[in-house]
Amino acid sequence: MDDDGIRIRPMTPADCDRVAAIRIGGWRSAYRGLIPQSYLDALDVTQDAERRRGYFAQADGSVVDLVAERHGEIVGWACHGPYRDGEVRTEDAELYAIYVDPGRYGTGVGRALLQESVRLCTAAGHTRMLLWVLKDNTRARRFYERAGFRADGAEEPFEADGVAVPEVRYARELAAPR
Repeated sequence: MDDDGIRIRPMTPADCDRVAAIRIGGWRSAYRGLIPQSYLDALDVTQDAERRRGYFAQADGSVVDLVAERHGEIVGWACHGPYRDGEVRTEDAELYAIYVDPGRYGTGVGRALLQESVRLCTAAGHTRMLLWVLKDNTRARRFYERAGFRADGAEEPFEADGVAVPEVRYARELAAPR
């Protein structure tokens, strides 16, 4: 537990419902106006939780899911693992996702999750961490930049309800493990 009362721990299958609610709440809050509203409205917490349980059943240990708790309540989630270049996994690490309960933005939860993901990736011997962020998500981009990530020039869109939504890639060099 840190000074802010935030505890980071590995996610368990029992956490899937709460993580799904945080993830979808995060999408609906952070991506409003950036992704078609029809796509956001169609997101379903129950389906997302079931998908997460399926991921756990098939896990091979290469993907790390973390949750942040404050006073025993799960308030955030992060997921990282090997960088995916198409279907190929590389030696770099990738932050696949980080979401905080929208009511807890700006309280240090995201920072604590990101710091722990960076620490674990560094300890695992990765020398670089990459992530993708919506090009127009200025709040998230500032968050990553404050944590030492920089846009590296790569851009790719993903499709949401037939609309191409541009993403940019950020990178951060990781310190060599001691």
